Order: sequence, then C-alpha cells, then structure tokens
Amino acid sequence: MKEKLKLFIESNIVTNFILGVIIYNAVALGLLTDKNIVAEFGDFLYHTCTVCVIIFTVEILIKLYVYGKNFFKDGWNNFDFVLVAISWLPAAGAFSSFRAFRVLRALRALRLVTRLQKLRIIVQAIIESIPNVGWASLLLLLIFYIFSIMGTTMFAEAFPEFFGSIGKSMYSLFQIMTLESWSMGIARPVIAVFPYAWMYFISFILVSSFIVMNVIVGVVVNAIGELSENAKKQQELKNIQQSTELELELNKLKAQIAVVEDLLKTERQNVK
Repeated sequence: MKEKLKLFIESNIVTNFILGVIIYNAVALGLLTDKNIVAEFGDFLYHTCTVCVIIFTVEILIKLYVYGKNFFKDGWNNFDFVLVAISWLPAAGAFSSFRAFRVLRALRALRLVTRLQKLRIIVQAIIESIPNVGWASLLLLLIFYIFSIMGTTMFAEAFPEFFGSIGKSMYSLFQIMTLESWSMGIARPVIAVFPYAWMYFISFILVSSFIVMNVIVGVVVNAIGELSENAKKQQELKNIQQSTELELELNKLKAQIAVVEDLLKTERQNVK
C-alpha cells in the first residue's frame, strides 16, 4: 500500500496538479485583497481556497504515512507542514489574532523553486553565500558607522534633518548608497554650504556602492557558478551510473538468455 501511495504522490501528474493548486491558491489570495472582486466573487474564492487547503492537507497526510519520520528530514516538507497547519487556525474566537497568519499559505508558491533547477541553484547559492555576505555586510556596517560619525561631526549644525545624529546620518547614507535622490536631495544642499563636502559624498559612494556591494554580488555570483558546475558534474555522474546499471541489466539478460539456450539444446538432445 505504501509503495503504491509513494508512486502516486511522486508521480508527475500529481506533482504538477499540486503545483497548479499552489499557483491558483496564491492568485486567489491576491484577488481576495480587492474589495470589488470580493463583492462579486468572494464566496467562490473563499470556497475554492478552502478546497485548496483540504488538498494540501491530504497531500501532507499521504506523505506522512508514506515517509514516516523521514518526512521531517526534508526542509520543504517542514515548510509545507507549518503552513498547512497555520491554514487550519480558526479565524474567530481566541485565535482571531492569528487570522493574518492564514495568508502565509501563499508562500507555498515558493515550492515552484524546487521544480526549476535554475531557481534551485540561485536559492541554494544565496543560502550558502550567507556567511561570506555576512562578513561583507559587517564591513559595510563599519563603513556606515565611520562615515556617520564624520557626517554628524561636520554637518549636524547646518543640516540636523540629515546628519543630526548617528541614526539620521546612517539613514541619509543609506539613501545615498541606493542613489535615490541623493544628489539634489542631500548632496547639493550640503555642498552649497560646505564646498569640500563633495569629497565626503563621492568617497562614500565609491566605497559603499561600487566596492562593497560589488563584493557581495561577486560572492553570490561565484557561488552560483560553483553550484552550476557541481550540478553538471552530478548529472554526468548520474548519466554514467544509469548507463552502467543498464549495461549490467543487459549483461544479466544475456546471461539468462544463454542459460535458456543451453537448456533448450539439452532438452533437444534428450528428445533425440
């Protein structure tokens, strides 16, 4: 029974059906945020979302039965289990404060990542790059802190709204780093009062935007390249393994055919 259910739940038809339900559920939850659509199709959308939750629950129960304790060894299975459990929280009574958590089932659309190899590689690269990116982020934070002290010291009296404190200075520097209205909004007014301030802004942009951020991007891109190469090697090894297994099966079949032929020859000689 377990083998049949395993073949059923892992089949391409069922997998693609579940992914289709995931996509529909995410779209329906988005539509339910529109008051006009809710007024016209609210009941239908609510009912279909409930059906989606039931389908998800049946899927989880089947997987729990088939895989047992091994079900929780997969991170995506844990992710699905938590979201499905949240979907069954009552929307009224003592649990009314948790109602907002029910929409988290829309995050199940992230399971699409597991079906697309390129997306899997990108997500895995981002996860594996977190330690290195963390160190680069620490360096960026240190640069922010140093330039915030400098900015607060030099420009606080004339521009308290931008550099009145360390916090305000860091926020202003963040805006400058993103290059969002930094020139006309912050830099030019400051340079009009402090002509030498251009050195401060240009040096910060060069260090933060063009060096540190490129380091972070480089770390992720390098991880993607390594994972792509590993994926190719694994696929090649898998193909070789499959070829070897097929060759072994063919050799077994040839040996069995040879045995049958020998038996037939012996039988014919006995008959004669």
